[in-house]
Amino acid sequence: MENHTAKHFALQLGSLASLYLSVAFFLVLLFGMIDIIFPDALDSVWQIESSTSMIRFGFAMTVVFFPTYLFLTRRVNKNRRDSNDGTYLGLTKWLIYLSLLVGGAVLLGDLVGVIMGFLEGDLTQRFLLKAIAVFVVAGSAFFYYLKDAQGYWMKNEKQSVAYGCLAAMAIFTTLVVSLGYIETPAEVRERKADQQQVQDLREWQWAVQDYLYTNNKLPEGIMAAYEGRGQVPQAPENRSAYTYALKESGFELCATFSEDNTDRDNFGRPFPVSLEDGEGPVILNTENWYYEAGKSCFEREVRF
Repeated sequence: MENHTAKHFALQLGSLASLYLSVAFFLVLLFGMIDIIFPDALDSVWQIESSTSMIRFGFAMTVVFFPTYLFLTRRVNKNRRDSNDGTYLGLTKWLIYLSLLVGGAVLLGDLVGVIMGFLEGDLTQRFLLKAIAVFVVAGSAFFYYLKDAQGYWMKNEKQSVAYGCLAAMAIFTTLVVSLGYIETPAEVRERKADQQQVQDLREWQWAVQDYLYTNNKLPEGIMAAYEGRGQVPQAPENRSAYTYALKESGFELCATFSEDNTDRDNFGRPFPVSLEDGEGPVILNTENWYYEAGKSCFEREVRF
């Protein structure tokens, strides 16, 4: 009997845990979609990136935990129908009510976060949609398990299956739609390669800067700047090699990028040229990393 009860307890606990994880991360996905579909002119670049990350994270977690929930719940219900004693039903009620208490507190916390966002200036339309999402998603789960605690689904198996199928269809449809609001893995990889190239060119610039300060002149080639510094950073695979070239007023660093960088990163926008006085040669406008798709060059003026 103890092993029998322990098995039922573990299945029910796993089912409820996967349920609350599914609900929580499905709401994360919905919140991210709402932020993207209904943009605010005051949204920063970081907030936009955060919303797309929410969609990706919510998508991944929902895809894993919701099918797990469906599988475990089917096992739980089957075992309950096959059980010949009342121990399992009593244990199930106790665990369901306890889990509803804990899960309800967490979901109410999510709702508090939505309201706080509204009070801090979030769009009214966003606030209403997020509030509706919390009530619909959490309310559907609560309704199912409140009826379950009353034994309703044990007597109405077909309705239970239909309820699960309806929830699965709604979640599957949302997951498919959400794919239209995030980048493909290939696009994400290309963007990361762009960001890595900027970091590499920053290292090249530091090497040139150190050489300039030490020798009071620019190096003829990047290898001269890296003498004694270690390996020279190279362009990612399938990208054109970085280039360094001397110019009349200084030098330039060039690389090939997959997309424009006009809004994603504050450091990608042109900065005013610094005219601060100092000893020794100075490289001006070192933080201008604005680039467009294709070959882009970053010109640096040197003042001796």
